[in-house]
Amino acid sequence: MTAPHQTAPHETAPHRIAVLGLGRMGAAIATRLSDRAWDVVGWTRSGRTTAAVGTTGDPGEAVAKADTVILALFDGRACGQVVDHVRDALRPDTVVVNTSTVAPAEASGLARRLGPSYVHAPVLGSVPAAAAGTLQFLAAGGTETLHRVRPVLETLGTVRRVEDAADAAALKLIANHSLAGAVLALRDSLRQADALELPRAQVLDVLELGRLGGLVGAKRPFLTGRPVTATAEFTIGALAKDMALLAAASNTPLPCAADLAAGAADPYADIAVAATAPAVQDAVLAPLRAYIRGHATGDPAHFRHAFLPTAHIEGVRDGAFVSWRLDEYCALFRGRPAPDEPARSRRIDAVDVHGTVATAAMTLRHGADTFTDVFLLVHVEDVWRIANKAYHRHS
Repeated sequence: MTAPHQTAPHETAPHRIAVLGLGRMGAAIATRLSDRAWDVVGWTRSGRTTAAVGTTGDPGEAVAKADTVILALFDGRACGQVVDHVRDALRPDTVVVNTSTVAPAEASGLARRLGPSYVHAPVLGSVPAAAAGTLQFLAAGGTETLHRVRPVLETLGTVRRVEDAADAAALKLIANHSLAGAVLALRDSLRQADALELPRAQVLDVLELGRLGGLVGAKRPFLTGRPVTATAEFTIGALAKDMALLAAASNTPLPCAADLAAGAADPYADIAVAATAPAVQDAVLAPLRAYIRGHATGDPAHFRHAFLPTAHIEGVRDGAFVSWRLDEYCALFRGRPAPDEPARSRRIDAVDVHGTVATAAMTLRHGADTFTDVFLLVHVEDVWRIANKAYHRHS
């Protein structure tokens, strides 16, 4: 990686930059470039303006005289639409640098459409990094093309060369996945601390000393429980969008995408707000707790309270698949605890709520056997009930 560019651009031939997209990141990029004496014009579909740079209402006009066009848009669809709109206005020697977070296939498609004049360069870092010139670019493009735009990018941060556009897009999604994991890890720590009734300020002080310290330090205004006046740097909705892109590209489910989307009522809130979301409400846990009481007491009435009457309980028993109706399942219990009940344990491992449905997992240790139970729950008639249960028994 190279050090941030420190020389004024007017030491060389005049160079005009068009920044298409003036959201948080686009505005910060345009402002940084303008402050460093680059000739910058901006455009945004929303009509948003920024005092730091001149703007135009026509993207074609913005790119017509530009040597470099920077895309700072929300997603791949927006990038495709804007490229379609301005393509005929681009000069043959204009380089298009795409800093947007898109799917790998979308990045490859843009690279094919624009050819050697295209650089796919998603960024690591948020608005403060753009303002300070410390962004990290994952840049994929031809050697000569990258050489031409390197002074522009190095005004904004450092450049790491990546082999092709799809890899650059995928690496950005992986980086954001690690951020999503950190946010959810912080959320779980805060939930446990709340359950222990520990003071939030003291908890944050201690967490700031550990592995989550950087995140806690940067996001503390959003984590204190007090009204937030700070501006969101990276929104929950944007990070959830990126995780959905990653899941689709890898064909691997990512529960964190749903967790983030459910982390706050406002998708435009800063990602740190997702870490302050309260734990699953007691109403969702009520049928799971009734199920636990059924096992603990041997009283089938608890199961009838926990399950819908139409529920089935399914799994492999003695080498054969079984599917019990609720009445058949209840008949297995005799109304008294198992002889070794004091040594048994049950633990709710996870609950994920999606509107009127939820999934849950539980671990039961019954003597030499351990059961993993997986539940589907539904919200009907203002209460949560278990619709079905599947289990795996292992010794």
